[in-house]
Amino acid sequence: MRDGGFSIRNFNAKAFETKAFEARACLIDQMTRAQGLRLRRLSEEAYQPGQYARDLSFDEAARRIAELEAEIALADSF
Repeated sequence: MRDGGFSIRNFNAKAFETKAFEARACLIDQMTRAQGLRLRRLSEEAYQPGQYARDLSFDEAARRIAELEAEIALADSF
């Protein structure tokens, strides 16, 4: 039975499973919304807007946040 181009006969469960796993892995690897908002605020506060990018990984965003917080703390200590 065909419904919108989908056919049970043509369904490839292994390919579907692989694509679903890749999508989950991609979502897990992305920076969170909270990280994005925090990184944007910190990059503007440190006058380094280039530190913010929408497509960063979770780990890269965490690294940039830590660097910017350290830089801002150092600047505030003077």
